[in-house]
Amino acid sequence: MTYATAQQMEEQFGLRELIALTDRDNIGVVDSIVLARALGDADAEIDSYLAGRYTLPLSGTFPILVRHACNMARYHLSGVEVTEVEVVRNRYKDAIRWLESVRDGKTRLAADAAGQPANEPARISVVGSGRTFTSDTLADFTGPNPLYPPSPQEAPSPATRSLTLRADHG
Repeated sequence: MTYATAQQMEEQFGLRELIALTDRDNIGVVDSIVLARALGDADAEIDSYLAGRYTLPLSGTFPILVRHACNMARYHLSGVEVTEVEVVRNRYKDAIRWLESVRDGKTRLAADAAGQPANEPARISVVGSGRTFTSDTLADFTGPNPLYPPSPQEAPSPATRSLTLRADHG
């Protein structure tokens, strides 16, 4: 899924900056291949954080993801010519912190631009009928449990008790 488009990048940062970030041949135009690669890198990075929490691809457009994808793509495009390195790096780090928060379940994606909630994966719940194996049901197989003394009605006979004592001492 594409979280941000070239048009959204231009709206957020302006045509002049996009030219400065993508024009490797100095011809004065946005290199759409370079820009698409950076947007793809941002998409893949975002997906790696969302995959454990949401079913991908997401349905709908989430404005916060557009903003973070643009900032991440800008960071990936930045080179030595960029003068605002610290601002670009800080926005990228903010995006990563927010994505980690989503991944860890501390933050959730709000409704998309159309007001629909994000498609979260189905929750799995397991309901059992209780314990099948208990110390009582396993007593015939393992003998009495030394950690839990037998109840008075299960107390061993004196003959069994003396055998147990002899076995322990000898």
